[in-house]
Amino acid sequence: MCIAGFVWLSHHVYPLILLMNRDEYHNRPTRPVGWWEDGEIIGGRDEVAGGTWLACSRGGRVAFLTIAFDHHTNPNAKSRGDLPVLFLKSTKSPKKFAEELVKLAHQYNGFNLIVGDLLSNTMIDAKRLGDNLKELFSRSDNAYLPIKEMKKLMRDTVKGGILPHIWPPDVEFGLSSIYNEVDRPLGRYGTRSTALLTVKTDGEVSFEEMYLEEDIWKEKSVKYYIKLPQSTCKERSML
Repeated sequence: MCIAGFVWLSHHVYPLILLMNRDEYHNRPTRPVGWWEDGEIIGGRDEVAGGTWLACSRGGRVAFLTIAFDHHTNPNAKSRGDLPVLFLKSTKSPKKFAEELVKLAHQYNGFNLIVGDLLSNTMIDAKRLGDNLKELFSRSDNAYLPIKEMKKLMRDTVKGGILPHIWPPDVEFGLSSIYNEVDRPLGRYGTRSTALLTVKTDGEVSFEEMYLEEDIWKEKSVKYYIKLPQSTCKERSML
């Protein structure tokens, strides 16, 4: 499973602060955060299906995906990892894209998709970690991000007390914490990536990822500026 939380338009320096854990089999081929072949999309990449769980575009679009518990999964369903990519390559507004996707959602297994356009300040809301993140910011200076505390939050192994009762109880309980680590019939499964994405008011994007590679934790970070439309390219502080 995956879990994500973000603070949107609540910080005077950082319009967007996003944290995300990706849970997956440890032996599934995956690329860490980096620019894709076309140079327009940045994010991690699933090398089996070719999609992603979290990525951004140079033009200020962002999309991230979490997996929803489903009573029945379809082995022939389309890959959910394609959905963030479809949005990032689209020119449709987040609202328009979401409205059209609802009509096609039955083609995929259960998912939660959050899409946003940083230049138009449009994004769907998400709540799971929101209260904890806001508490961290309320205890810190407005210009300071409590990075260590935020990363510590994403390593929380406390199991959830309320389960959805869709899968067997032992499976749901094993995956009910923010940070997971379990043995399954197909191999070791759990949190293998923690991403921190921040966007400043001047358009600077910082994308950091801690990821597991051959049982060793590594780190990678990339910074860039959102590419503004030519008509507003001189107005960098527009976010």
